[in-house]
Amino acid sequence: MKILFDKYPVDIILCMLCSAILIPIILLNINDTLKIFLGLLFLLFVPGYLLLFVLFPTKKTDEVIDFIERIALSFGISLGIVAITGIALYFIAGKIQTESALISIFIFEISIGIISLYRWFKTVPDERLVLSIDINSLKLKNNFKSKGKLDKVLIIILIILIIVTATIFIFEITTPRLGEKFTGFNILGPNRNTTNYPRNITVGENKTIIIGLTNHEYQTINYTIEVWLINKTITFNESTNENTISYDNAWFVDKINITLNHTDKNIDKEWEPQWEYNYTFKISKKGENLTLAFLLFKTSTDSYNYTKDYKDIIKQKIDYSYEELYLWITVH
Repeated sequence: MKILFDKYPVDIILCMLCSAILIPIILLNINDTLKIFLGLLFLLFVPGYLLLFVLFPTKKTDEVIDFIERIALSFGISLGIVAITGIALYFIAGKIQTESALISIFIFEISIGIISLYRWFKTVPDERLVLSIDINSLKLKNNFKSKGKLDKVLIIILIILIIVTATIFIFEITTPRLGEKFTGFNILGPNRNTTNYPRNITVGENKTIIIGLTNHEYQTINYTIEVWLINKTITFNESTNENTISYDNAWFVDKINITLNHTDKNIDKEWEPQWEYNYTFKISKKGENLTLAFLLFKTSTDSYNYTKDYKDIIKQKIDYSYEELYLWITVH
């Protein structure tokens, strides 16, 4: 049994309806399953199908493609249209946003759809391409056998394209898209700037800085920040043209533990730390050109004695740290 839609261009109306329904579904995040199904049609089929209808609104002739060829070509043309739209948006705005891309493709599809409707109604009724559905599976099988070699190849290519496209799309939406993994780690002066750090300190005097931390590691991290007071000597090695560092003293000052969940980067907003801490410290050792080192680890660390000199292991601690920041101070 064959169902014939010859009074109205049902296929064009369905394509335009798909585009109109998808926009609020995506923007309002209403239904994931419907979003995936309509999204596949919206991006990979509808643009090419409507454009082909504008170019070839009539049935199969010696100079016009038939329905199977039309569907197969729609996938390739749709990919080209979406790619060109993305490139155009990039050159116009300097970046591609989801909302602007969706609206651009939506405007294209609705505009081409209106032209397709005009072309369909202006075509002689007997020559119009109309949608027909044959629900007799045996007849469909016989029809496939009766097709020419070119039609058979196009049908097979179409099936492969649908399977490959659906597989890739499902993989993309079920696999987390991981960008660059990193942790934002910074220290600021008490006035939230990078120029007013406490440099000259009196023994036992309280000083405050701001420590900032942001987790972009795509997992929850138990961070440890160790604070060390280091007295080191830097000498220039003429044979290697490099500085040589020797650690004369290294005293443990403090430890901070913090657990942070992953947070996504937002390139449209100014960067802000996920966690900030007004850290107040005081130094009990005198010295010039001392280094207050802030060592960041992504795991828990050992306990240390405040009075012991750890100069023998401090280089290893620094090398094993995930990130390190330094504040040069003089203590009177």
